[in-house]
Amino acid sequence: MQATTKSPATEQYCYAHLFRDVEDIEKEFPESVEVKRFASVMMPLLTEAIKLRNQPISDTEFYSRSAEIKKQIIVTVDAPAIHMGIRYIQDIFRKNAHRMYHWADNRSVPADNNPAERDLRPTVIARKVSFGSFSDAGADTRSVLMTVLHTSKKQGSDVACHIKNVLDQLSKNMTLDPLPLLFPSIHSPP
Repeated sequence: MQATTKSPATEQYCYAHLFRDVEDIEKEFPESVEVKRFASVMMPLLTEAIKLRNQPISDTEFYSRSAEIKKQIIVTVDAPAIHMGIRYIQDIFRKNAHRMYHWADNRSVPADNNPAERDLRPTVIARKVSFGSFSDAGADTRSVLMTVLHTSKKQGSDVACHIKNVLDQLSKNMTLDPLPLLFPSIHSPP
């Protein structure tokens, strides 16, 4: 189940995860010709989409190739399928089309979220060795705090000073919306 987000940014589904989902179905049903055929088409397309962004090609070439890959993915996803595993993958693409192809329209958007996952790895390991959160509220609090911490760090700000500044502003006026204070670059007026 995909997590929902309140982020004002557009979301791109991770093709690396989808690749693994297709790979898992292929491993689970090694005798299915239909699954083999689907995997043999879909896995290379997902791989090509992931790798395309970093190839030393012009933007014109990138957008031409990304449009073709996107078209082939859509054709594969829209093809009739009998096997429930294939239909499951196809449904992910169909129901979430608005979150599937940002990489094809904007070269700066990766088709996978491996950099984000590498950033989260230390937090995930810390959570595991400390036996996680004992409540849903604790897990939610940790995720919000880690988001604020890592976003501030990536924006190049002094994290402790930034958070102190936000808390100082909130202590003076508790009616302020904390999101624009925490993430000014995302919430700045045009």
